[in-house]
Amino acid sequence: MKVLKFIAICLSLFMAQVTLGQQVKGVVKNEANQPLEGAYVYNLNTKTHAHTSESGLFIIENSNVGDSLKIGLLGYKTNIVAIAALNETEVLTIVLEEKLFQLDEMVLQEQQNPISTIARLDLNTNPVNSSQDVLRKVPGLIIGQHAGGGKAEQIFLRGFDIDHGTDISINVDGMPVNMVSHAHGQGYSDLHFLIPETVSKIDFGKGTYYANHGDFTTAGYVDFSTKDYLEDSQVTFSVGQFNTIRTLGMIDLLEKEKNKNAYMAVEYLQGDGPFESPQNFNRLNLFGKYVVFSPNNDKLTLTASHFTSRWDASGQIPQREVDNGNISRFGAIDDTEGGTTQRTNLNVEYNKNVSDNTTFKTNAFYSHYGFELYSNFTFFLEDPENGDQIKQKENRDIFGINSALNYNTFLGDTEFSLTSGLSLRHDVAADTELSHTLNRTTTLEQIQLGDINQTNIGAYVNTKFEMGRFAIAPALRFDYFTFMYNDKLQPTYSNATEHKSTVSPKLNFFYNATDNLQWYLKSGIGFHSNDTRVVVSNQGRDILPKAYGADFGTVWKPTSNLVFNGALWYLFLEQEFVYVGDAGIVEPSGKTERYGLDLGLRYQLTDWLFFDTDATLTHARSTEDPEGENYIPLAPNFTMAGGLAVNNLDGFSGGIRYRFIDDRPANEDNSIVAEGYLVTDINANYQWNNVTFGVAIENLFDVAWNETQFATESRLQNEPASVEEIHFTPGTPFFIKGLVTYRF
Repeated sequence: MKVLKFIAICLSLFMAQVTLGQQVKGVVKNEANQPLEGAYVYNLNTKTHAHTSESGLFIIENSNVGDSLKIGLLGYKTNIVAIAALNETEVLTIVLEEKLFQLDEMVLQEQQNPISTIARLDLNTNPVNSSQDVLRKVPGLIIGQHAGGGKAEQIFLRGFDIDHGTDISINVDGMPVNMVSHAHGQGYSDLHFLIPETVSKIDFGKGTYYANHGDFTTAGYVDFSTKDYLEDSQVTFSVGQFNTIRTLGMIDLLEKEKNKNAYMAVEYLQGDGPFESPQNFNRLNLFGKYVVFSPNNDKLTLTASHFTSRWDASGQIPQREVDNGNISRFGAIDDTEGGTTQRTNLNVEYNKNVSDNTTFKTNAFYSHYGFELYSNFTFFLEDPENGDQIKQKENRDIFGINSALNYNTFLGDTEFSLTSGLSLRHDVAADTELSHTLNRTTTLEQIQLGDINQTNIGAYVNTKFEMGRFAIAPALRFDYFTFMYNDKLQPTYSNATEHKSTVSPKLNFFYNATDNLQWYLKSGIGFHSNDTRVVVSNQGRDILPKAYGADFGTVWKPTSNLVFNGALWYLFLEQEFVYVGDAGIVEPSGKTERYGLDLGLRYQLTDWLFFDTDATLTHARSTEDPEGENYIPLAPNFTMAGGLAVNNLDGFSGGIRYRFIDDRPANEDNSIVAEGYLVTDINANYQWNNVTFGVAIENLFDVAWNETQFATESRLQNEPASVEEIHFTPGTPFFIKGLVTYRF
């Protein structure tokens, strides 16, 4: 008997040793049987943890029979599951029940990226209904429109006048939005093909610290992800002042079949704006997405979209003509400005679980893009008889692929992750044109005309070592460019070619002092490419200027319903040559430096009332010009945005939002100042069964504000000499619109 008892004890000890440290595999889904990404899985007994992948999968190490797993995700009820058995082939299925978002459930250490989680919080508490609103979800980012609603917005971030995207990388579902060597400006980012209600997630980062992002990532990056499925089909109709109409239809095509989803969305907008010369603006967006999961939870996604838009514009008007009463704020000097644009996208994405600790993700995309823009910034400065109207036009095809392999393991007690990636982007732009025109119909002179062919191959390695509460993440990126330009205005065939490469190292540190206090120190080198026409004209010299950056910051949750984030940052840019698309010339800009302070706060006052605010204080100067003459034109010194949001109070939701930008220099010696503004918007919605009624007011207090401003030298037809002063596009006055949405 004693022998048998001894054998039994030995067997039990042996089995305990066998089971110790085994893996548990699982998939986390919602009640609609859709996988949930980013859920935090925590073993309450062994203290090990994991996050779910895009397919909802997780693998948690060092688990035993009888252990309890805690599974949580913001916006869902926390679930605790006991491990009943350990089987290498068994995959646990865990379902989370959706609930209202509560800030007190957020634990910073459980978040893969706490800063981006803040953007997700804002998206949940303050839904968007325009592509402009989508960009404004990035804390500290300010935008302005200055050409009839169809032109890409002007972007301000961290002391940059980014123009239309020169220093920020923007992507949608892995497809680049930025246009290299664009007819109007380098990095031109027209996001109007994105239907805002299709956005499910916003990921962003400020600075030069991200190896998986290359070209244009100096001020930072923004990645948008569209929804894989619809909770409900819906139809929305909105009407407002200035002949404004918006209709939206989003239809679930498969009614949530198991392991597959498909839906389509159609959006139409039109409006005249507040201008004396109507904008005659309209836009049509089409979007479709199909997602299918294999039995092994591999994921295949097919996406297609198309948009087309046209508009007229009153342009940027001179302040002197408004001051002397010749025109109103909403008048025009040349109201023949405007344009057309269109974009078609095809995207195929594949996510595969290669092994228990290795995943593979790739997407291949194709975009066709057409653009034609008419502008007149200087009126009669260059041509006193016909005026200075210009046409910028291009016809572009973009081909590309992005692939990444992610590997996770343990090096002793250190959790280690390795991500290696490869990307290819090839742009072919035919007949890229800058011409002097008259009344949009007559071409007076072709200033530039040529074919652009540009290729970018990128590769990166990103690592992360997690040692308890401390993590270090070194990374390295390599980019290789080929620039080709065929100048069609030359008497003989001329195809100029240049090749250039650059290496961008990164080194980031993270320290979780407590579960709700994270410190970080980020450093890295980034760059933005320059226009192909600059590259070939400068014979490949100084055309991939480096940007050196560093951030020291924190994310802190001092109480259950308050989150604070702050960062001290610095950025230095090398000499770069800038192609001015409006003039077809090259301008050297010299070395510049920027440093500043970012602050953000999120506070949940009650179960249904949220407050948020973000502020950025910046010092931006040229380092090569004398003191007092070294201002960077239009670089904002101080910006602030935020508001209050009501989230589902007995069927009511809505909010009040404000945005502020301080006075800023419009030229190098600050003798011309772009006036700041404070604008407030408000909206309210009430849901009754399947119908939602809403009203929105832009510029609640009817402030006379200038949305965009430039220091421009211009001459009117009756003026003997030119004048340099502020030229501006007026911001929207008090504007009210109503909407009704039916869900089914």
